Amino acid sequence: MLIAPSLLSCDFSKFGSEIERMDKAGADYMHLDVMDGHFVPNLTFGAPVIKYVRPFTKKVFDVHLMISEPLRYIDDFCDAGADLITFHIESDSDPEKTIEKIKSRGVKAGIVLKPKTPAEAVFPYLDRIDMVLIMTVEPGFGGQSFMADMLPKIEAVRSEIDKRGLDVLVEADGGIGDQNISLCAKAGVDVAVAGTAVFKAEDPAKAIKVLKELAI
Repeated sequence: MLIAPSLLSCDFSKFGSEIERMDKAGADYMHLDVMDGHFVPNLTFGAPVIKYVRPFTKKVFDVHLMISEPLRYIDDFCDAGADLITFHIESDSDPEKTIEKIKSRGVKAGIVLKPKTPAEAVFPYLDRIDMVLIMTVEPGFGGQSFMADMLPKIEAVRSEIDKRGLDVLVEADGGIGDQNISLCAKAGVDVAVAGTAVFKAEDPAKAIKVLKELAI
């Protein structure tokens, strides 16, 4: 399993060095949560900040857009250095056009499902995307508890991907730590977003190693 530390849990006053710290600790991706205060009730950072911290690592920038109109800002995030952009199926932008726009920039595309959105909502787009991100908390704030009732949804998405023989990653985000990552792995998760479990650990490298060992 790949581990993607959620930068939402980092010390924003040391954003660049926090990314370097996660890189050295063995992170596979850097997960960057972009919130607009409209689609979700929180504000974080946008493309200019991502562009500024891009040089601090060569690891994949996994940019999760929790914004109302992702299509309008795809160029900005591609220019900022995103390697993978995931957007919400529940947003106001047309999914087909948004996927097409991301792909036209040579960047990988993914779709995100909120907890109340059924697995089937992403099925029509599976053959055009690179990732499905399943939220295991309500999006908007870090530090929430993992919703175990999302595991059947993960299994349903994984099953559909495998049935079609597609090369699509399944990512889970929200409250993931050493108590539940094995459940995520069994359900079919390829990439686990971990915030508090890594950033609040005394030894992030050990925390990432333990998560990977448990996700077998």
